[in-house]
Amino acid sequence: MEITGSDKLNKIGGYAFDEVNKIVAKLKEEGVTPIDFGVGDPSAPTPEFVRNAVKEALGTYSKAGYPSYVGQKEYRQAVSKWMEKRFGIEINSETEICSTIGSKEAVFHFPQAFINDGDIVILPNPGYPPMKTGTIFAGGIPYFVSLKEENNFLLDYKSIPENIAEKAKIIWINYPNSPTGVCANREYYEGLINWAHKHDIIIAADEGCYIDIYFEEKPISILEVAREGVITFYSLSKRNNMTGYRVGWVAGDERIVEKFKKLKTNIDSGTADFIQAGAISALEDETHAKEMRNEYKEKREVMLEAFKQVGWTDCKSEATFYLWLKTPKGLKSVEFAKQLLSKEVAVVVTPGAWISDVDKDGFNPGENYVRFALVPPLLKVKEAVERIKKFYK
Repeated sequence: MEITGSDKLNKIGGYAFDEVNKIVAKLKEEGVTPIDFGVGDPSAPTPEFVRNAVKEALGTYSKAGYPSYVGQKEYRQAVSKWMEKRFGIEINSETEICSTIGSKEAVFHFPQAFINDGDIVILPNPGYPPMKTGTIFAGGIPYFVSLKEENNFLLDYKSIPENIAEKAKIIWINYPNSPTGVCANREYYEGLINWAHKHDIIIAADEGCYIDIYFEEKPISILEVAREGVITFYSLSKRNNMTGYRVGWVAGDERIVEKFKKLKTNIDSGTADFIQAGAISALEDETHAKEMRNEYKEKREVMLEAFKQVGWTDCKSEATFYLWLKTPKGLKSVEFAKQLLSKEVAVVVTPGAWISDVDKDGFNPGENYVRFALVPPLLKVKEAVERIKKFYK
């Protein structure tokens, strides 16, 4: 019999980070030990106190029944308390917060709550792939706005044509930004919110993955500026080294959260109660988050100094654990990434072209960039630096 994928599935390519994993596996088969800056998966273990909280909760929830679709009351209250402490805002844990299985599933599924066939969704480019694939599976049409250096990698909403804005239902933003490391300020958010309200466009802000990984000023939340028409997406994956635990939340306008809850209850059965117990413990501690920031900052400084020594462009970041490096000598991103994958260097990075799309002007904003994820241990980062300097100096 013939097996044929759906039209929606056929519209999307392979998941970019899966392609990175295949290259890493091939190097290992050849007996080369690569240092992997490709996929943004922290190598440090989940804090011990979080693991202990999960272990204890396994006894508490030994019955292992289905968890709440929208999150335990205690978990949502912990989220509300953390957001008040971190941003100075009061979020109603009953109506303005919903638990998620990390942020990937939430970002992917969210458009299905609001998009009808043919509606437009405005996307940052480069951007988190589930923003695009979730739009396509919901029957929407992606409209890419390229993040450019001349705009400090801020999504230029003013450049969006009026006919596009009239048909758009959602605009996605991501600050602190992956992969550029840029943060948005209050002035930018005020302008974006006014523009979105004028056009009745929901702002979906994927801000919570890296908002606690910063190096100078604390990034602000868009919810500090406005809540109407805004929903934010959060994950404990990177803040707490809990990628495998799959736990996060959405917060914002209660009308949007209400519809998301209705969608979610028809898709999954919620995050396990013992995982939520670990998440509560993680949110109550700031010491480990500070230690993690300091470690990423040290890795960042080591890499930036090496880039400087070999004559590469400065790519100092404000936040996240990414460095968005412009390729040297006009090399294309895949070409440069393959060069770094030579046996002499054996450093894995993500080509910018893999996580970007061609926009309406035929421009791929990632074509001349590669992304370094500062996730290897510090000793491995220093080893990679020596390989790079030896090969390129």
